[in-house]
Amino acid sequence: MPNERKMVKSTSRNAKSNEDIYAGFQSLRNEQRIMANKLSEMETELNEHKIVIDTLKNVDSKRKCYRMIGGILCERTVEEVMPSLLINKDQLTKVIGTLNEQLTSKGIEINEYKEKHNIHIRGQDDLQRQEEETKENKRNNIVINSI
Repeated sequence: MPNERKMVKSTSRNAKSNEDIYAGFQSLRNEQRIMANKLSEMETELNEHKIVIDTLKNVDSKRKCYRMIGGILCERTVEEVMPSLLINKDQLTKVIGTLNEQLTSKGIEINEYKEKHNIHIRGQDDLQRQEEETKENKRNNIVINSI
């Protein structure tokens, strides 16, 4: 009897319950979602930097401009602001590249987790089948324009 209890306890410790597997999967998806949101935010900021840089290229370097630093609007000249804008743009480009790599690796990690624990998402398999069927149907259809 004592040996059986030890075996049951050890197998329950090693095997994950469905809830644990689901929680792990959800946390991976949540991490991926957070990364995607951050990436989108960084890309928006990069585009804003590009617009400002393009605008300031055509302006006199002694002209006044305003820059928001930590919620405080500071008066500077174009000459003072331009180098920091270029540095920030380069840094944002590097961060976006890193986030893209991390997002790709997180997607691979999620796919491996799905395969390892045999996770199927409802509706996803149906959508894949429908896409395949529509591709086949499009190949067989003939489109005629009436004139």
